Amino acid sequence: MKRKFVSICILLSACLGMSILSGCGKTETEQRYAWPLATASPEDTVTQIFAEKFADEVYELSGGKMKIQVYANSVLGGDRELLESCKDGDIPFVVQNTAPQVSFMPDLAVFDLPCAFDTLEDCRETIDDSNFYGLVSQVYTDGGYHLLGMADQGFRVMSTNRPVKAFSDFKGQKIRTMENSYHLAFWQSLKASPTPMSFSEVYIGLQQNTIDAQENPYEVIVSNRLYEQQDYIVETNHLPHLISLIVNDEFFQELSEEEQAIMTEAAQIATEYARQASDERIAERVATIEASGTEIITLSQETRDEIRQASAQVYKDIKAAISNDIYNAYLGN
Repeated sequence: MKRKFVSICILLSACLGMSILSGCGKTETEQRYAWPLATASPEDTVTQIFAEKFADEVYELSGGKMKIQVYANSVLGGDRELLESCKDGDIPFVVQNTAPQVSFMPDLAVFDLPCAFDTLEDCRETIDDSNFYGLVSQVYTDGGYHLLGMADQGFRVMSTNRPVKAFSDFKGQKIRTMENSYHLAFWQSLKASPTPMSFSEVYIGLQQNTIDAQENPYEVIVSNRLYEQQDYIVETNHLPHLISLIVNDEFFQELSEEEQAIMTEAAQIATEYARQASDERIAERVATIEASGTEIITLSQETRDEIRQASAQVYKDIKAAISNDIYNAYLGN
């Protein structure tokens, strides 16, 4: 499997050279190429922070013997292409949101259960639970990957030009969503009018009133200046925006136990680092939005309860499509 990465590393000009150390009749060959780690996200994101921290920690923990080069901004492909390349053995490491992975690993639809958590702390506690993490890790392994860690960019929230303070205010809102059947079903359950649209078209869609609203984590809303076209941010907190750090499983299994341990420890450090960075950046993003004059609306518990009740069918659909063990472990049943 390792041979498959050599050609792409050469094409990426990631050659770091090979040094042969001789002494007492022994020779030691260092890693010749930096293993590529790819993301489809811009550089100024938590995704990039997560990826870079992991690469840095692998280098430090290995004493400089293990090297990873991060490629952002879809340089090596979009989310789907990266996932396929990782599975095929062309790119060993990928960091990306879980949403594009559902079509490859249906059990990951568990992360599409709407309003499952009231706080980010509750969500992270569930992700880190040994039972749940073990079950999800097996899903990745069965798919040909090895899950090294899972960070986040906080919750996804709604931005809109029509205020939402009661459940009835969702009705009729033309909201852009990803092309995900569970996401569409969720917004339909709120009587909104979800519209799948390429993300590159969202800003102009809001500007030209083709859509009334969209949903994304604060990080995306600010980095793409979507708040400039919106009067309100509604803290629906309907889904956590989870970021997975994965590696081709065959590649990982061919590493020595020491190398595997280094990557596992590096991923744990990077996960905590990325989560802390996410929390800090959310606070900064909120301040930026408020300074622009866009109002942030926090929904009442009553409205959140109504959202959960309305989306009951989404829960049923996801439960029918995924492992019962994963479903129950995610919800603490």
